[in-house]
Amino acid sequence: MEINNRKAKRPMINIVVRAGVSILVLAAGVAVMVALAGMKSPPVEKIPPERALQVTAIEVAPEDLAVSITGYGEVKSLNVVTLSPEVAGRVVEVHPRLEPGEVIPAGELLYKIDPRDYAAAATQARAAVNQLRQSIRLLEKQMAIDTRRLKTLERNRDLSRDEFRRLKTLYETDKVGTRSGVEAAEQRYNNAADQAAIMARALALYPIQVSEAKSNLAATRSRQEVAETNLARCEVRAPFKARIKAADIEANQYVSPGIPVLTLANDQTLEIQIPLDSRDARQWLIFQAGDSAPDSAWFGRLEPVDCTIRWTEDPAGPGWQGRLHRVVKFDQETRTVTVAVRIDAAEANPRGGGGLPLVEGMFCSVEIPGRELRGVFRLPRWAVSFENTVFLSNNGRLKTVPVTVARIEGEASFVSEGLESGDKVITTRLIDPLENVLLKVTLPKTEASRS
Repeated sequence: MEINNRKAKRPMINIVVRAGVSILVLAAGVAVMVALAGMKSPPVEKIPPERALQVTAIEVAPEDLAVSITGYGEVKSLNVVTLSPEVAGRVVEVHPRLEPGEVIPAGELLYKIDPRDYAAAATQARAAVNQLRQSIRLLEKQMAIDTRRLKTLERNRDLSRDEFRRLKTLYETDKVGTRSGVEAAEQRYNNAADQAAIMARALALYPIQVSEAKSNLAATRSRQEVAETNLARCEVRAPFKARIKAADIEANQYVSPGIPVLTLANDQTLEIQIPLDSRDARQWLIFQAGDSAPDSAWFGRLEPVDCTIRWTEDPAGPGWQGRLHRVVKFDQETRTVTVAVRIDAAEANPRGGGGLPLVEGMFCSVEIPGRELRGVFRLPRWAVSFENTVFLSNNGRLKTVPVTVARIEGEASFVSEGLESGDKVITTRLIDPLENVLLKVTLPKTEASRS
């Protein structure tokens, strides 16, 4: 029993011994490490050098900018006319080239309506006019004759009166003659007086008859003019050098007044109507001084500056020259001012004989010269942030400066305030750079050689 107890205590003693040895070894190691650490001196602190941010910059200088406003619009013929027959009838003749796209010289016959009924009406009206003219001449001639006859009848009346008075005096005073003779003389006097009165009344009516005849003549002349006008309307001719836009008429077709059959375009003058932002129009369009009338609430006359026109399908082409003409309208909904640019046919044709002419239907860009900006600084568009700030190299360090952008054209921004001549503006695209960071600036070759 005692032997068994001894065997059970041995493992416990071995475990205690091993743990004590391990603790001693660890304590010795820690003591040695502390001793070695105490013998070593701390390292010297070294400050790393500041790294410079590599950027590209330009040295700015003020310049004057001739501002141009760019807009877009469709080319249209200035005058487009829709023709309708003014008389009814059957079409007896049509121009051989009356097809869309054909150009008809001014004055050439486009189509002809059967003129026979209208010619007969005109002939009848002319005959009626001649008949009334003859009637007026006859009345005037008869009035002249009756005027002379009235003088004769008045003389006969006076003679008959004197004879009647003489015979009456002889019969009543001297008892010479007979009563029947006196009565016969009185009857002759009465007849002569009655004939003179009738003739005088007829002469008084002649001016009224002549005036009535002249009124009838004027009305008949009007009917004659209508008849001859209708006869002339049977032939429809080109009012100008016309391009056929649409044709809906054929030979032997019956046409009625007021129904459109032809659409003609006058390509001698073209026009483009261009909507512009109202702010651009207010700032840059040039109006003639003192042209606005005080009693007219509308835009004054625009300065007729030369404008450059380019077809959007050929933006690199030579383009054409137009002239600014007028303000067409102001649209409150879109906040735009629409202006018109006109182009003469000579300017619309291609120069040098090559390329396409400027024609109706082309959609074009138009550059309109405006006012001049003075003393502005040209910068790449990306050099100005959306908050209207730029980064400068100030004594080799970055500085953020607010600026005022007066105009943006294409890839360039023009700054009117916030910069001075000689400032180095950073053109490298930077994202949230640290203010006052050290810079390593690279200037373009031309500017580096100057500096």
